[in-house]
Formats: sequence, C-alpha cells, structure tokens
Amino acid sequence: MDEAFVRLAHGNGGRLMRELIETVFAEALGNDFLDLRADAARLPAVAGELFLTTDGFTVEPLEFPGGDIGSLAVHGTVNDLAVAGARPLWLSLDVFLEEGLAREQLVRIVRSLAGAAREAGVAVVAGDTKVVPRGKGGGLYLATTGVGVRAAAQPLSLAGVRPGDRLLVSGPVGDHGTAVMLARGEFGLRGGVVSDAASVLPLAEALWSMAGLRFMRDPTRGGLAQVAHEIARGVGATVRLKQAAIPVRPGVAAVCEMLGYDPLYLACEGRVVAVVDPALAQTALAAWRALPQGREAALIGFVEEGPAWVVVETEFGGERLLEELEDDPLPRIC
Repeated sequence: MDEAFVRLAHGNGGRLMRELIETVFAEALGNDFLDLRADAARLPAVAGELFLTTDGFTVEPLEFPGGDIGSLAVHGTVNDLAVAGARPLWLSLDVFLEEGLAREQLVRIVRSLAGAAREAGVAVVAGDTKVVPRGKGGGLYLATTGVGVRAAAQPLSLAGVRPGDRLLVSGPVGDHGTAVMLARGEFGLRGGVVSDAASVLPLAEALWSMAGLRFMRDPTRGGLAQVAHEIARGVGATVRLKQAAIPVRPGVAAVCEMLGYDPLYLACEGRVVAVVDPALAQTALAAWRALPQGREAALIGFVEEGPAWVVVETEFGGERLLEELEDDPLPRIC
C-alpha cells in the first residue's frame, strides 16, 4: 500500500491515523503539554486577564514565497493575540486533510508550523485531524484557537480612540496578497515579491507599555483599507490617510498597476496598524524603526472629526474616498 499520500483511512481513528499523528504531528509539535493519550490538555493556572482567539486558514497555494499554510496559521493566531495586547501562550490545532495530499508536503508544512510556534514561544497543546475525500477540500485546511494573557499596560480598544490620534503602519502593505497571487501563476506574471508573513509579537511588545497606545490591528483580509474603515466606524469619525506616506514596495505597486488592484486592500500577514495619542506618535515610530521588522514603519494618517468614512490624500494634492471592501479580490489568501 502506497503511504506517500494521505488516504481516507488516515482519518478513521485506527492504526493509520494514530501513526500519522505520532510520526508527523507529535514528532514536530511535541511539548510538555501535548498528551496524545488525553482528550484535553492540562494547563497551568496563570495570573492575569486571559484572551482567546480562533481562526481558519485556507490559503492557495499551500506553500508560497515567504511562508506556507503551517507558519501562517501560527502567525495569524499569535498576531491576533499580540495586537489585542496579550502575550500568546498556547494553541490548539484542527487539521483537515484532503485525500491524495502528498505526505512529503504535509511533513514540510507541519515542521514549518512547529518552527513558527517555537519562534513565537507558544506551545500547540491539543488538536484534531480529519480527512475528506479527494476533490472535497483544498489539500489542507487548518483551524486554530489561541490563548494568551494580557501584557499591555491598558486595554486596547476603539473606545479609547479620539479625533487627533495618529495612525502608524509597521511596514510596506500588500506584500502577502501579491506574493500569493503571483505564486498561483494565474496571470502569467513572475516577480520577486515575498510574503511578509511573520509574528508581529516584537512589534506589539515594543508598544505595550506605552501610555497613549489606543488600538492595534493586523491588516489581514481587506488590508489597510479595511482596518481604516473599522476604525472610522468604531469611532464615528473620519480616518484621513496620506497616500505618499503609506509604504508600498515597487514590485507590489507594479503588479497592482498591471492588474488593476489597489495595494491598500491586499492582505498583510506580518504588519501592524496602531492608533496612538499624537504626543506618542514619534516615540512609537522610533520604537518600531529600531526593530528589524519595523525599519520601514511610517506615520500614515490621523483621526479627525467628521463622517465615519476614510479619506485618502493623493500624492497630487487631491482627495478620494476609500470605499469599504465589497467583493473579495483574492479569495483563499489566508
């Protein structure tokens, strides 16, 4: 029997499933809390306010320049906790395999996932595995739940944002969406764009202790534009962005110009948008620029009194309304 590919029997609860879990998942993800003999992980009590997040990942292709669905799942979950002001501690992992997935590719992805977890200082403590028939899935889907404990000096919320506050972004936008789009080969284009997929924990840590930090978000689906709209709606005020200040890599800009995309709507997987008190803006910017991941951080706009919409000041001195995302320009991007 050829065991080079995933079979339906790998999800039947029997010997093949046990061997797959032991030799692929437990071998890569093993830690003091992961017990294959138990139905739930036993975790130590922690002092402080707990945070919980959950997410699903369906990216196509499964591996792309700068990352893969495994590392993306860890980064996405860790990042959601970090921008909420929590230090990530533990993850659970649900795996949905499609019959016919190459075992070699699965091993690469799980090892990448394990490496990302170690780098972020989190442990995968529980999980589940299912196998769906050939043609009923995208090769591999992942779902995660993350638990962390509050580390920020004060709660981070849109409720604290007020007119006059400044917006910062930790680096160029649109890298992930463009890298995945090019990796699909649908448009006959090639390029050297690499996904920004990474843990944003160092970026979040750099601001957690600062009084005047109001809110943080990682601009994933819908990109920077969607985060700006979330802020405008949540505050009931206008978000004004300066197009010339928003960092976009030349390769990303070129692809977007050729295909008619706006990089402000493209997903990022290793960036942070922060809203801070105006008196803190330069200090926060300097803190980010001191980090390898934040060297291209920029002050990109502010909140002002007015209708709950997003205005972009163009490089030519004009203004345009940045509409809220309607259609999904790039499905299965994360």
